[in-house]
Amino acid sequence: MPSLKEIRNRITTVNSTQQITKAMKLVAASKLRKAQDAITQMRPYATSLNKILNNLSAGYTGEIESPYLQERPAEKILLIINTSDRGLCGSFNSGIQKFAYNIIQTEYASQLAKGNVHCLCLGKKGKDFFAKRGFQIVGSEFTDIFTRLSFENVKKVGDFVLKLYADAKYDKVVLIYNEFKNVVTQILRQETFLPLQKSTAQTQTEGGDYILEPSAEEIIQDLIPYSLKIKLYRAILESNASEQGARMTAMDKATDNASELLKQLRLEYNRSRQAAITKEILEIVGGAEALKEG
Repeated sequence: MPSLKEIRNRITTVNSTQQITKAMKLVAASKLRKAQDAITQMRPYATSLNKILNNLSAGYTGEIESPYLQERPAEKILLIINTSDRGLCGSFNSGIQKFAYNIIQTEYASQLAKGNVHCLCLGKKGKDFFAKRGFQIVGSEFTDIFTRLSFENVKKVGDFVLKLYADAKYDKVVLIYNEFKNVVTQILRQETFLPLQKSTAQTQTEGGDYILEPSAEEIIQDLIPYSLKIKLYRAILESNASEQGARMTAMDKATDNASELLKQLRLEYNRSRQAAITKEILEIVGGAEALKEG
């Protein structure tokens, strides 16, 4: 049985840990609120932009020439994997790491055998995980994107990826991230980022034909790369909100666990203290009886 001093030290340690987890929960809640606002505003914008691009493409009678629409045999694969920079967020990182690794092992096994599967990791945890397993990491300068999250910085990532695809460095780019549903639920997503799928829309939006200035072709040519960057930005915002939700939930559970542990330790301390007092009383009584007999 541990001594009273050891139990007191454990109570002090657990109490300090509980204070830390409470503080981390409050910080995560504050960041989550901002992240939720950002993704709530981005979703309708991204949806509307995609709808406009689809409608323009459907109404355009000519052939759209864009390097981002070119489909090639998928020999060289790039995976954009969104994780976090830090831990203490439950299974957020391990879940997406296993998800991405399983996709590589099953869907791109032949490319992997040739060494043609590379990773662009947004988040240090993902970079560490895949680097340890021998994967080639590209775009290492973008790993810490979540510490300076803004559209301008995400745009640089988008430009980097689009250039790689346009230069035929890769034949397919896959986006892997957590979609934010609510504080306790994040949905793992796998989406083809490049090549961009040609629109299958057959009708215009309500309101009839567009009056376009400049030409439809020029607008479409400008909208395609911009819409891809918005898609990437949305995925990163989803991942950021998911991370904060997972961290808030993990810290809440850790705080509750610390409370339960404190109850058990205090009960154990009281029992040990009572046992020690009883032992001392028995020793005193025994000593008194011995003196009487003497």
